[in-house]
Amino acid sequence: MEDALVFVSCADSGELHLLRLTSDTGQLHTEQVLALGGQLMPMALSPDRTRLYVARRSDPLAVVTLAVDATARRADVLGEASLPASMAYLATDGTGRWLLSASYGADLVAVQPIGAQGAVAPGGAAAVYPTGRHAHSALASPDNRFVLAASLGGGQLHRYRFDADTGALQPAEPAVFPLPTGTGPRHLRFNAAGNRIYLLDELDAAVHVLAWDAATGALQLLQSLPTLPPGFTGTPWAADLHLSPDGRWLYTSERNSHTLAGFAVHAATGELTPIGHWPTQAQPRGFAITPDGRHLLAAGQLSHRVGVHAVDSVSGALTRVGEHAVGLNPNWITVLPMAAQP
Repeated sequence: MEDALVFVSCADSGELHLLRLTSDTGQLHTEQVLALGGQLMPMALSPDRTRLYVARRSDPLAVVTLAVDATARRADVLGEASLPASMAYLATDGTGRWLLSASYGADLVAVQPIGAQGAVAPGGAAAVYPTGRHAHSALASPDNRFVLAASLGGGQLHRYRFDADTGALQPAEPAVFPLPTGTGPRHLRFNAAGNRIYLLDELDAAVHVLAWDAATGALQLLQSLPTLPPGFTGTPWAADLHLSPDGRWLYTSERNSHTLAGFAVHAATGELTPIGHWPTQAQPRGFAITPDGRHLLAAGQLSHRVGVHAVDSVSGALTRVGEHAVGLNPNWITVLPMAAQP
């Protein structure tokens, strides 16, 4: 069993909460609260897990870099750097030298350099690339040769070739992969083998399985499934998706039904089979799965709490085992293993 350090960004109280998850009980404990100010939302962890990047989506728009000490259970601010727009998503490339971001309001993706000390450089030039309406995520492929960006309003994925030496993006041919009208592609994940992409729609709450050709960047839609619970009659408003560390399970969150949906991942084809729906925190936005795969943590934007669900290793089913109060409007969760105490 491995305890974990949990970071929760809270948009309406301008706080970053650091929690400790006790793995054997599933209980959360507050270790530190950092008042960073403004509307704190997306976060990204560096590949070496020593730096955390947090985006402020209100003025002054910025990304805050924090040094993470998992042994001491704390984080310290290293600095801030301006962002070219209000960013709905952050990620690093595979080298940890570039920060990728996507702006819902400005319809663009951006690439900014990360310095030798792991901080996004103040004054460092951000290269921006226009997208379709409402860009909602930007993610490098596992081999770091491509970047994919989801355009929620444009109903498409933008495909870029990525130069890890310069940080430049170059539209691939073709530059976009269209998705059905009105679906609202939002977040995506690659599988560990690097040959499947899982894509969640916000507007119809469907999840898609796409084949990914790592050599050419070609995409093929293989499967589409609903994530809404049976009997749901409201307006879909899906938020996030994650694969379990072992790749056996995929989970999604939906805000208007206040539920999490689960799917079994076929080992050979990567296709999905529904396994259930579970109630969670009110209006769940971001969630995360612990590195040991034993717990799923969901942020409730209206409950102002983080819910902890135990993951059944045989069936993938979720069982709620606890919750913990955090700041106002928690919306993004990042988890890393916590070094054992001497």
